[in-house]
Amino acid sequence: GRKLGYTFNNRNLHNVSLGQGQEVVAEQALELAAKEGHWVILQNIHLVAKWLSSLEKQLEQQSEGSHPQLRIFLSAEPAPCPGSHCIPPGILQSSIKVTSEAPTGMQANLHQALHNFSQDTLELCSREKEFRSILFALCYFHAVVAERRKFGPQGWNRSYPFSTGDLTISVSVLYNYLEASPKIPYEDLRYLVGEILYGGHITDSWDRRLCRTYLEEFIKPEMLEGELLLAPGFPIPGSMDYNGYHQYIDEALPPESPYLYGLHPNAEIGFLTQASERLFREVLELQPWDSSLREGGVVTREETVRALLENMLEKLMDEFNMAELMAKVEERTPYVVVALQECERMNILTREIRSSLQELDLGLKGELTMTSDMESLQNALFLDMVPESWLRKAYPSTASLGTWFADLLTRIKELEAWTGDFALPSAVWLAGLFNPQAFLTAIMQVAARRSQWPLDRMNLQCDVTRRSREDMASPPREGACVHGLCMEGARWDAQ
Repeated sequence: GRKLGYTFNNRNLHNVSLGQGQEVVAEQALELAAKEGHWVILQNIHLVAKWLSSLEKQLEQQSEGSHPQLRIFLSAEPAPCPGSHCIPPGILQSSIKVTSEAPTGMQANLHQALHNFSQDTLELCSREKEFRSILFALCYFHAVVAERRKFGPQGWNRSYPFSTGDLTISVSVLYNYLEASPKIPYEDLRYLVGEILYGGHITDSWDRRLCRTYLEEFIKPEMLEGELLLAPGFPIPGSMDYNGYHQYIDEALPPESPYLYGLHPNAEIGFLTQASERLFREVLELQPWDSSLREGGVVTREETVRALLENMLEKLMDEFNMAELMAKVEERTPYVVVALQECERMNILTREIRSSLQELDLGLKGELTMTSDMESLQNALFLDMVPESWLRKAYPSTASLGTWFADLLTRIKELEAWTGDFALPSAVWLAGLFNPQAFLTAIMQVAARRSQWPLDRMNLQCDVTRRSREDMASPPREGACVHGLCMEGARWDAQ
């Protein structure tokens, strides 16, 4: 800019998009810029994590004795979780940080979607009214699909990377179609947006159906008569100018609630619970950890952790002896295969738990140097959280450490009972398996072998009985009895 007494041209601005083999180009640009006082932009530095330590050294050298006009800009995507932070602390500490926060709430998302366009965009198309109405509907659709992710599995079965690029390309497609055809091709637009531009990210058939349903509600002939409601109490606006639309959002959009996404208010419970749990956990992590006062004196953090880990090591059962179990098996039926696979997975998990706890124990006694993994394990035990290294080898669970460990011991006992004689339990705890899907497939395989049916043409049928697991004396003649399933958002009428 002129304020710095600086004029831009291609010679004194170096823009390097990092990726395969671009590190050398970036290093050369930095060297030249340091001598001549140029500006350097290094994009997506998270893609070259291994090179960042040498970048840090180079930046350190150039901080002294280089041209006063030298400016370096770095850009990176936010890391999905703390474990995948790759930018060296030295670079972060020496730089001025600017972050672009994703908008939260429908109002912020809708404004953000509209910000991708301008008054010039609205005046592009000769069929102004149709173009503006559908453009606004697409902005609303984009805001819905982006913000719906916060509802977890009730929003989308999987998390998809919808981006502003999807929206801007959808609007370009809309413009081309309206210019080329006298009638509005609603069907074609819905197909292109829902199955290709946004649908290209979607891998789940139910999510695809959801996306299609939204577009059928938002893009249809009624939108031009002004009769279409994008959400309860929020009619689609008529033809306005760019600022008018922003003003309309501020004035007409109802307060934030799941109704704006076509969801029931209960959908918010899980999301709000998670948000408050995350807040409390972070407050807890910020507490001073030197000591915690108890009756009868001071108990240090180390003592608390050591008492907990000794208790866990004492209760943790031995690993399953796979060679012994294999020798005991007479016929490897589908059910036996599932039981053996579960034992192998359980061994991997208990091995990880036992070795990491023993290692931490030695670290706390001063016989081993404390590593960052041992620190993380110690923090997790102190905060009653399941350590990350255990979760990676375990089954999905949201329980705190105490409940999780008690649940683990119950699962091991169930497996011990099953592998005692490898007879199918009278009722299998389906939720207590690492891979419940394998057991469901085994039920079909057993039936298919017995009746000589083709497996790929079979389906599972589930009947809910009035009996509890204690009432079951033996497994049924066909199929299997399972327990441990729960319902979300509904309940059985016991009557």
